[in-house]
Amino acid sequence: MYLGYIIVEEAKQALKEKERPHERDVVVETISRLMIPFIQLFALYVIIHGAGGPGGGFQGGVIFGSSFVLFIIAFGIGKAGKRVSEAKLAVLTSLGVYIFAGVGVLCLIFTLGAVQYLNYGFVPLTSHFTENRALCMDFVEIGIGITVMAAITSIFFDLAWGRSEEGGGE
Repeated sequence: MYLGYIIVEEAKQALKEKERPHERDVVVETISRLMIPFIQLFALYVIIHGAGGPGGGFQGGVIFGSSFVLFIIAFGIGKAGKRVSEAKLAVLTSLGVYIFAGVGVLCLIFTLGAVQYLNYGFVPLTSHFTENRALCMDFVEIGIGITVMAAITSIFFDLAWGRSEEGGGE
């Protein structure tokens, strides 16, 4: 008899917890608000300096995507879903791929028949070959970073939405 009472009380408690909206944690939200801009700034640093040192578009994109994951964890998936929709993530993913492919196509166009897909120095952005190469490498790294950031965020959204649908709440 007592065991049945405990099971019923646990079921009632579980129902109350499902009805309760996402509980806020002031410490986590405050620290996240402070850290997210610095994480994103570091991600941009890794992306831009990736051509000349350690890092690059992929690493910077993962760091940038992790800042969005931190936002989702700290503020809830509902609030994050309102700010970053699936359509925006699809546009960002495509934009990054188009930037990368666009630089390659520009290289093909300006090499005049010599098939050098990513020989960045031939794109006439400036009058110096080495500056052209550096600028185009930065554009490629930015494109890769945007694509990876959007893909990481989209994958996390897909996993989190799937879990919340199975669990019946946030």
